Amino acid sequence: MTPIILLAVALSAAMCVLAFVVATHALPFMFGLAAFHLAHACGAGVIVAGIVASTAAILSFASFVYLREVLRSQSAKLVVTIVYAAPAALAGYALTHGLIGAASLSEPLKQLFCFASGAFVAIAAMLRLSATK
Repeated sequence: MTPIILLAVALSAAMCVLAFVVATHALPFMFGLAAFHLAHACGAGVIVAGIVASTAAILSFASFVYLREVLRSQSAKLVVTIVYAAPAALAGYALTHGLIGAASLSEPLKQLFCFASGAFVAIAAMLRLSATK
């Protein structure tokens, strides 16, 4: 019984890490998902649509990194970073809201946790975009 409990804990931790990574890269993930749906609706197979989705996600992230590095104005860099981090903040908020939705906490405390999680994920997304060269 103990190995099954340890496996469940390990899988839960892995799912949390995966959710955090997808949340910090929310904008490229959504570009990839939209490209997948478009390619699949146009008649491409699942494998080809997956390749198109991966390419779209990589190109969208690369374009944000390129814009962040090429722009000289600090305010333009800030705008690019905010545009990249805003969907990540919403994803972090929604992820936490879904996880603690059934918890027996007061509503203001739930909102505090959700806003803190959204801010944490947005800051992580900003740092990931800034650190990539």
